[in-house]
Amino acid sequence: MEKKQNFSCKREAILETLKATKTHPTAEWVYEQLKPSFPDLSLGTVYRNLGRFKKNGTIITVGVVNGQERYDADVSPHSHFVCTHCGAVLDINMEFLGPEDSAKVSRMLGAKVESHQIVFRGLCAACAAECKTNQGA
Repeated sequence: MEKKQNFSCKREAILETLKATKTHPTAEWVYEQLKPSFPDLSLGTVYRNLGRFKKNGTIITVGVVNGQERYDADVSPHSHFVCTHCGAVLDINMEFLGPEDSAKVSRMLGAKVESHQIVFRGLCAACAAECKTNQGA
């Protein structure tokens, strides 16, 4: 019984760690944040719980950035910008497609759209400035 409570405590810590950041972290980042407080935590436990949260809609995935899946606890309608140079993931708190667009796509394809994501890719402000500085040198 105590083991089950321990897993529940770890699960809650994983979710709270994800909710406490806007960096759209990887599973490895979450693991590194929690390992000092939970010495017996495994990376597999983090991945399993992130998968569970994703499946039940508690979190979303931004997709794979630089070879690692990135997670977001903000499930409200919003888009993302991914820097193709440094891998930063930034929230864009605008909805570019509304419910009527999902309904239109559903009708067009004969499918049932449950959600959609828009991801912009390019250079973040810091990387764009660095690139500009390096070109001028």
